Amino acid sequence: MEQAHSQAEVILGVDTHLTLSIETNPSGYEQLLTWARSFGRLNRAGIEGTGSYGAGLTRFLERNGVAIVEINRPNRSRRRNRGKSDPTDAESAARAVLADDATGVPKAQSGMAEALRILSVARRSAVKAKTQAVNQLRALLVSAPSFIRDALLKVKPEHCVAACAALPDDDEKNPALGSLKTTLKLLARRWNALHDELRELDKQLARLTKLAAPRLLGRFGVGPQTAATLLVTAGDNPTRLRNEAALAALCGVSPLEASSGKTSRHRLNRGGQRQANNALWTIAMVRMRSDARTREYVARRTGEGLSKKEIHRCLKRYIVRELYPLILADLADSARPA
Repeated sequence: MEQAHSQAEVILGVDTHLTLSIETNPSGYEQLLTWARSFGRLNRAGIEGTGSYGAGLTRFLERNGVAIVEINRPNRSRRRNRGKSDPTDAESAARAVLADDATGVPKAQSGMAEALRILSVARRSAVKAKTQAVNQLRALLVSAPSFIRDALLKVKPEHCVAACAALPDDDEKNPALGSLKTTLKLLARRWNALHDELRELDKQLARLTKLAAPRLLGRFGVGPQTAATLLVTAGDNPTRLRNEAALAALCGVSPLEASSGKTSRHRLNRGGQRQANNALWTIAMVRMRSDARTREYVARRTGEGLSKKEIHRCLKRYIVRELYPLILADLADSARPA
């Protein structure tokens, strides 16, 4: 009886949140592993959030010989029927692995793609905060008294920021004007600080991308930012992407049927990883403006009756096909020890 019990396979299902039934540290992970193995042979585990709250547990289980399957959120119809709770989600994760409904391989987080992802996270927030700072500064100037607005409101953001940063420190008797001048100076300083931060982040991204993606950077229209985004999307273990069609789906550029009656057409895919989709959009735009071969393609497809959106969708799909083997080769080289 004991022998039969020890041979039974156990599937571990984990729903990760800020609040967990075990502590999110090595001791807690060891406790979970010991508990799961007390029921039988543990070879597979389904984990939701392997790239966030479940990252530490994922690495621990992989080191202990457990194959990890990435679990997507349960579909809405199942949640409506069964309700929402952490134990229910954990059970659903285990059942998805057992039924082979879930087959996703988690991203590795230990190589050049992860290094680029970390820098990209900081860069996106810095860009957003910088834009917000100058928008707030302009909004204050628009409603400011004319003698301040005329002196400080400029067309170019950097000129506007420089004028606000140069405001003198004087004892303003009017409290509203005093608050306005102080706020304008602080927003200008914030913009300048974020500008310097972005310059440093771009420098680091360019350096790492040059090391990690020489083949990608050699293609027309691909710059450090777009190359870094595509590498991050593929991950440090890009072999989890079975083919270039899988990468296209991940980037949200796989064609979706939109045919009806006698009309046969495809439409834009609004799913996938939006940063990667935007990177492909940028590459396509650069090529449409400056690459002779792409311009000829656009002219031909326009003559066939395709809209600009449809042509852009086709171009993004072709770009994925072109760049997929280069992404695999670049990441394979960057994974080799120096």
